[in-house]
Amino acid sequence: MTIGIMSAMREEIQSLMVELGAVDQAIHSGMRTYHQGRLWGKPVVLVFSRWGKVAAASTVTHLIARFGVDEVIFSGVAGAADPALNVGDVIIADKLYQHDMDARPLFPRHEIPLLGLTAFETEPQRRQAAVAAAHQFLTYGLPTLLSPTQLAEFHIARPKVVEGDVASGDKFFANKEDLAELKKRLPLVACVEMEGAAVAQVCHECGVPFLVIRTVSDSANDAAPIDFPKFVERVASVYSRGILRHLLNRSF
Repeated sequence: MTIGIMSAMREEIQSLMVELGAVDQAIHSGMRTYHQGRLWGKPVVLVFSRWGKVAAASTVTHLIARFGVDEVIFSGVAGAADPALNVGDVIIADKLYQHDMDARPLFPRHEIPLLGLTAFETEPQRRQAAVAAAHQFLTYGLPTLLSPTQLAEFHIARPKVVEGDVASGDKFFANKEDLAELKKRLPLVACVEMEGAAVAQVCHECGVPFLVIRTVSDSANDAAPIDFPKFVERVASVYSRGILRHLLNRSF
């Protein structure tokens, strides 16, 4: 079984490349580089998807059609839509919505035309395996990889794992008004990002199981002054590598 591992963060893929060891093959196609090899003993294809729904959909389609991956794991960062979430928390996607899908009056808002769905749900067994892996990493792995000083720099204290709904769209949320409007439409959404639901739709249509794992990088509103590039390089990449290592060592 081959696992397709995607990220919209180049730094996360570069971090995983260190663990990949000898690459079986690196294939350049569609302005992407797909790295085939073994990650902690499991056959994988790693790829940087780029940002946005179209880029993510193109990448995952290639993973499935050309490389024949049996499942897809997408990792990356997200803005918190739930005020109970903080920087450094981990969200394992339950349902994924395309918050910018609006084909009214032909279809209800958020419904994907011709599919009759407003959201795509991850498989419970895989989702629970990801939750357990993230808990294990935060409890045992994170304290050995990042010092209290490093965590404090990004205001990370007692990070937690939640199962939550994810809203994806080609929009960066940077003010409270936009986020409040989204929450009126999709009140249970835990975080916002730009790729997950597009990956979910392609996987749904192709019958390929998937997971979406997100690390909270900001609060998706006016109070989001974090040094984003530094966070991705020094924190999110560590999270992604650690959670995936625990997940791939589990049977799900």
